[in-house]
Amino acid sequence: MSKYFLAVDIGASSGRHILSHMENGKLILEEVHRFDNGMEDRNGHKCWDSARLFADIKAGMKKCADMGKIPAYMGIDTWGVDYVLVDKDGKDVGDAVGYRDDRTTGIDKEVYKVIPEADLYARTGIAKQVFNTIYQLVALKKEDPAQLDRAASLLMSPDYYGFKLTGKRESEYTNATTGQLVDPATKDWDYDLIEKLGLPKGIFNHLKKPGTVLGGLLPEVRAEVGFDCQVVMVGSHDTASAVLAVPAKSDKFVYISSGTWSLLGVELKEPICNEQSRLANFTNEGGYDYRYRFLKNIMGLWMIQSVRAELGKKYSYAQLCDMAEEEKDFPSLVDAVDGRFFAPESMIDEIKAYCAETGQPVPETVGQIATVVYKSLAACYDKTVKQLEAMTGTTYDAINIVGGGANADYLNKLTAAASGKTVYAGPTEATAIGNILCQMLACGDFRSVEEARSCVFDSFEVKTFKP
Repeated sequence: MSKYFLAVDIGASSGRHILSHMENGKLILEEVHRFDNGMEDRNGHKCWDSARLFADIKAGMKKCADMGKIPAYMGIDTWGVDYVLVDKDGKDVGDAVGYRDDRTTGIDKEVYKVIPEADLYARTGIAKQVFNTIYQLVALKKEDPAQLDRAASLLMSPDYYGFKLTGKRESEYTNATTGQLVDPATKDWDYDLIEKLGLPKGIFNHLKKPGTVLGGLLPEVRAEVGFDCQVVMVGSHDTASAVLAVPAKSDKFVYISSGTWSLLGVELKEPICNEQSRLANFTNEGGYDYRYRFLKNIMGLWMIQSVRAELGKKYSYAQLCDMAEEEKDFPSLVDAVDGRFFAPESMIDEIKAYCAETGQPVPETVGQIATVVYKSLAACYDKTVKQLEAMTGTTYDAINIVGGGANADYLNKLTAAASGKTVYAGPTEATAIGNILCQMLACGDFRSVEEARSCVFDSFEVKTFKP
């Protein structure tokens, strides 16, 4: 009988259940359930439908039972920063407001009256995003403080679903760090900062390491899904799980978790919270075994996705890559971290405008536009790697690209050429794999991160691109 592990990986637009087991020394993955996700308008805010998401989590678990493949362990990962408030009886307090809601507009100024921006970064190591949990909670305190009065617990999104499965109100470290309220020295909530902001300290549970076993399912959940299993608090921020699955052969590697966004960084034993890293927009998010994900958020494949959508999805990504390669000598570049590319009305027009404003040739054909995007991303990756090397004092041997963007062979070639480093691309299912690795480390099936990563390298296709 195989021992099964279940990863529930929930993103902002969809979620899926991935079952895994070992076969001949290799990890085998099987998708058993997929469901839609998205924010909806509710009571004047953009909110997650947490009741429906929990129903989808249980629906996927039932499918495992129907298949006769009962997981011994399971873990849940989601996006960061969002939370649910729960009262003493376990009932939700208010709606699960999402990070794209505009309630945090201008709230940063309120926070900086209490603690200046530079001091907040030095204290938490987290780069400013106006939707971080710190700003969400201060916005709630301003709009509806009664919710905070009624709350007994604040649970980040994956912690909330762990609570719904097990009845345990526990908080996991990696997801909590995304909110800009965790002290990197203590690896726990910054209770002094929380108190200064006038937030109730009692709703913040002490943080637990990824790999902590919550326990079995509640009786009513067990009856509904048809089995019991052990729920593990994995690296519940999806990027923490993705980074755990990087199949690196040494400690000296750069990773890019590549998809709609590109998260480029390194693993560090100590955070870098100085003014240089703040001004360069680097963040220190928590990782497995208290390793720090020192990384920068780059626009990523969002740019080419937007271009393709504007063209009526007339071309496949492979065709766009081919057309880009035909125009490889077109010289223009844009800054892939410029906020103007975050949500323009027309990505194509924005790219053309940037080139015109900076005195570069303006791309006209589809191939020219595509080559500007891909070459700009590769140039941005190279610049960011050089910044990383300067700030860490380390020269890195290779770049490991994981996630859906690992399939973008043309971009991988350009990245190797621009950086002068070997690029290893794969696996594409890094988040689910990292979720599963954490479960296997928790139950002792892997003895170390190095052993787990070596198994990933042996189990999945990893393409090599030489500079």
